[in-house]
Amino acid sequence: MTAQPKTITAAILVIGDEILSGRTKDQNIGYIAEYLTNIGIELREVRVVPDVEEEIVAAVNALRTRYGYVFTTGGIGPTHDDITAECVAKAFGVPIDVDERAVACLLTRMKREDLNEMRLRMCRIPQGADLIENPVSAAPGFKLGNVMVMAGVPRIMQAMLDKVAPTLDTGVKIIAETLEAPIPEGVYAAGLKEIAERFPSLSIGSYPSFGQGGPRNQIVLRGKDPVELAKASAEVSALVARLIEQRATN
Repeated sequence: MTAQPKTITAAILVIGDEILSGRTKDQNIGYIAEYLTNIGIELREVRVVPDVEEEIVAAVNALRTRYGYVFTTGGIGPTHDDITAECVAKAFGVPIDVDERAVACLLTRMKREDLNEMRLRMCRIPQGADLIENPVSAAPGFKLGNVMVMAGVPRIMQAMLDKVAPTLDTGVKIIAETLEAPIPEGVYAAGLKEIAERFPSLSIGSYPSFGQGGPRNQIVLRGKDPVELAKASAEVSALVARLIEQRATN
């Protein structure tokens, strides 16, 4: 009996009032989603929560029990509203305190006398967590269980993701193929549905766009089996070509 390909799932938890108010435009979700896809981890859910303890704790607990990994962004800076670290500690039921490992990280960029009370907030790490190195600004993130806690600043988050990625368990990478369909979706929708039903292991989606020359839709096929993907792609290509020819002769 052939072993089924391993599926590793993940969720993103975006934390911050500034995202929900629209003041800050999130730049991390798309980056993380593409990054995870490329290493064989399937992103299944994204949540955005405010800087409210009970909301963060509830979201962390819901997502970490549902998915293989949770990636949080935001709320680990030096200000009073940066409460992600203590919320994650509360979700896991472990204590949190200034961690000398994190202090050592900051001391690579500043003198000990410059480590004031607010800067030390960035050194609070839940008990039992591993640090996630921050090569950009030194203040680390951390990994506790299956939860990766990272900065909200895109450049810092991206550097942290590079550091933590080698420690993650990954599955079979998803491959994708994009086909152009220069005809209205309604023309090929029924045929595409039939193909999708014949290939249940694949994700087949239609994404419309409109230009000066009319519809320029794209059909995207995604899956883990290159043979199945090739077969389905050939059927979709044949369907679109046939429908284009029919429209030309009518």
